[in-house]
Amino acid sequence: MKVLFIGGSGLISTASTRLALDSGIELWLLNRGRSAVPAGTHSLVADISDRAATTAALVLHEWDAVVQWIAFDPAAIERDLELFRGRTKQYIFISSASAYQKPAKNYLITESTPLENPFWDYSRNKIAAEERLLQAVGDGFPGVIVRPSLTYGDSQVPLILNSWEKSWTAVHRMRRGLPVIVPGDGSSLWTITHNSDFAKGLVGLLGRADTIGEDFHITSDEVLTWNDIYHLTAEAAGVSNPELVHIASDFIVSCLPGEAGSLYGDKGVSCVFDNAKIKKFVPEFAATTSYAEGIKQTIAWFDADPKRQQIDEVANANWDKVLAAYSCGQATAREAFHS
Repeated sequence: MKVLFIGGSGLISTASTRLALDSGIELWLLNRGRSAVPAGTHSLVADISDRAATTAALVLHEWDAVVQWIAFDPAAIERDLELFRGRTKQYIFISSASAYQKPAKNYLITESTPLENPFWDYSRNKIAAEERLLQAVGDGFPGVIVRPSLTYGDSQVPLILNSWEKSWTAVHRMRRGLPVIVPGDGSSLWTITHNSDFAKGLVGLLGRADTIGEDFHITSDEVLTWNDIYHLTAEAAGVSNPELVHIASDFIVSCLPGEAGSLYGDKGVSCVFDNAKIKKFVPEFAATTSYAEGIKQTIAWFDADPKRQQIDEVANANWDKVLAAYSCGQATAREAFHS
């Protein structure tokens, strides 16, 4: 099977690249050529936003499947329809489980849960991209939608309020005995998926004609509270009693408006997923890496090379300001009601 990944070097896609190669797939990566491609893959060098360069790179190629990892709006889908119509038997758009209704009206999310997120532009753009792709499916394009939820790997500490680019920051605070913010009371339920588990579901869908027009989310079946997740992270980092400060999302967003989409539109509400559909299409799919196991691997990866332990000082300063404001508010409330 000949497969093209558009992207293929990101946090989620790297695990899928490894598994695809291990499965004997002839895997090609289309990217800008700024980093080395994994051994065993074939490279097409072009910026997908440069239509002429991409068209030239694709000439003479046809694919059993194309996986689009880096499309974020309907314009990107429109571009890909022109590039790949008649060139692939299957086109998989990596969307996002944050597209599902927020807040959900049922505790268990299935693929029939409505797509509606009034809080996050990222999610609304993904929804619009899905709508354009499904319209194209009606015209004969072989589109498939896959929605990952919060997915991590060796290089990512997936805490609810952390620096995405420098995710060691929260662990660094824990190890120094500094307080770490947990939005809400930490009791909401969440599902975190290891990238190696997500890869099993995705690779199992590749080349399948019966997936055309279908949508799938691929997540772990393990459900934890955010308090559980923070304590397991601390334990993996060797911190026995982390100082967790629970602050309402409304208060956090009043201080840091940029967190509104991620909190209100995704991680600040409970998300539990029913994976019956992906298991029906890919019976061998099973998420086997627990968060306790996976986060130990992540911490070990960071500890193996101190250069990986990058700290986001801007985020640190912002969190300290939020904590100070919250402490001040508590002191004011105590004085007003109990003096």
